[in-house]
Amino acid sequence: MKTADSVKNGYRRKIFLAVKRAFDLLAAFTGSILSIPIVLIACLAIMAEEPTASPFFIQERVGKDGKHFFIYKLRSMHKNAEERLPELGELNEAEGPAFKMKNDPRITKVGKVLRKTYIDELPQLWNVVKGDMSLVGPRPPLPREVEQYTDYQMQRLSVQQGMTCYWQIAENRYTFSFDKWVELDLKYVREQSFRTDLTILLSTIKTVLRAGGW
Repeated sequence: MKTADSVKNGYRRKIFLAVKRAFDLLAAFTGSILSIPIVLIACLAIMAEEPTASPFFIQERVGKDGKHFFIYKLRSMHKNAEERLPELGELNEAEGPAFKMKNDPRITKVGKVLRKTYIDELPQLWNVVKGDMSLVGPRPPLPREVEQYTDYQMQRLSVQQGMTCYWQIAENRYTFSFDKWVELDLKYVREQSFRTDLTILLSTIKTVLRAGGW
């Protein structure tokens, strides 16, 4: 039987999610329109460096409750990047199922700039508009990574995946173990609120302005 507190908390949760979605729609749609010139310039630069490759990269990811969707990004790697992944497996600088490599040879010259400035992630604003993602939430993993998750790690999929999160704004985040990454995501799961989202968004802006990406 539901208690008065549980009903009240459930009601607050519904209000939070509704307002969060409304804010996501407004901010992501506005951001998508305003970023069109930047995306067009980036596309021209990508095609100039590698004319045979599409300037956009579409990849399957896993979202809330294990739902699969396709994420949009500006291409920052050579078009044969996925085929080359097995040969780089031993050079993975991240513990656990995720692959992270600071000086990844698959990244193009233009791609390094796009990643450093986070411009490569601008197309994900359309994922937010579509409802695949939120502005704030754990980063959506690859299906092959989720296949290796423990029950504990699966908890990071209990909320809407996002463009930015605690991990994204953390200093020296690429030195973190995967367990630390999951710990930060579960911290967000526990602390979800308007204040938390606003804090992460403001910190993300600071990170972007100092070009803190890879």
